[in-house]
Amino acid sequence: MTYYVAREGSKLWKRVLGETKVELQLLSEKWKLLLVGVILQYVHGLAARGVHYLHRPGPILQDVGFILLPELGKERAYISETVFSFMFFSFVLWTFHPFIYQSKRFYTVLLWRRVLAFLVASQFLRIITFYSTQLPGPNYHCREGSKLARLPRPDNILEVLLLNFPRGVIYGCGDLIFSSHMIFTLVFVLTYQKYGSRRFIKQVAWLIAIIQSLLIIASRKHYTVDVVVAWYTVNLVVFFVDKKLPEMPDRSTGTSPPMLPISAKDKDSKSKEEQHKLLNGNSLDTSDRRPRTQVNGKHLEDSNPVNGDATMNGT
Repeated sequence: MTYYVAREGSKLWKRVLGETKVELQLLSEKWKLLLVGVILQYVHGLAARGVHYLHRPGPILQDVGFILLPELGKERAYISETVFSFMFFSFVLWTFHPFIYQSKRFYTVLLWRRVLAFLVASQFLRIITFYSTQLPGPNYHCREGSKLARLPRPDNILEVLLLNFPRGVIYGCGDLIFSSHMIFTLVFVLTYQKYGSRRFIKQVAWLIAIIQSLLIIASRKHYTVDVVVAWYTVNLVVFFVDKKLPEMPDRSTGTSPPMLPISAKDKDSKSKEEQHKLLNGNSLDTSDRRPRTQVNGKHLEDSNPVNGDATMNGT
């Protein structure tokens, strides 16, 4: 038993090291795009912090979701955040599973590059929307009479740039249309829908996304319109951005070493080279360098052209 555990542990360690080497190589090539995506996450937080200074509390708007769904109450508002946290950390862990499991369908670096592209495009539209019109926040700390509903004028620029993290992020107001929680939830679910392998988990993920939508409305963190707009906007963003991005290679499940993805430029040059060889009558196998002799439109693979002529002449 001890020998078996040690042997499997050694295999796992070698697998992790091999995967790490490949991912680090990819990271060295794609780190700039990943860094831009992470920086733009901060810019999104900065924009949400800025609109809080513009927020003015007022009467809660009439909302169909508020009428149909009973209010959870201030003491049960954590349920929505708990479901979102479960979805968030489950997805993050899943993106790193190729380091351990043999069934690898994607590279973690390339997957996060895609996810950040989806998030940034959706958040850019969100920033434009909630700065266009500021609605009175329905959340408990955004209502009239709450000290957090209005932010006092900042004493210095650092107060704005540091976002008052994490309190400033949790108790924000004014960044309503459309829901940031639903952006993350739908991007994660759509990504797993394409690159995940478990059908049951895909169905559960969509169910959680629906439950998350209802909990956001029931906890009065957003109006129903914020959730509805998120559903069709994020799906459209992912659909169009995904078409613009180069497709990720579908990794083999075998034991052979993972192959790094070929760039679009390399693919084009390779296809042109193969087409050129076919037009010239050469083999696509570059290792086979035996001379070919063409007689009457046919290629003879015999290395001696004289023998070929003799055969054709019947001698």
